[in-house]
Amino acid sequence: MLVLSRHRDESIVIGDNIVVTIVDIRGDKVRLGIDAPTQIPVHRREIYEAIQRENLKAAKMQPEDTREMESPNNSESV
Repeated sequence: MLVLSRHRDESIVIGDNIVVTIVDIRGDKVRLGIDAPTQIPVHRREIYEAIQRENLKAAKMQPEDTREMESPNNSESV
């Protein structure tokens, strides 16, 4: 792991097209601004891990497991 020290409004560059900027520092919290191409997903780690868990769960599903899921076109009339 590379560890860098930065002050507010300073940045680091990852590759050729990702810029991480220190936006604010308050106590023990740091706010980061991340400028990355739209095709590169950027998530907080806990969100990324939740997505990975859901993807793994979905990959293990059998076709019959999806029959209980409601189809978006299968809504009831009021």
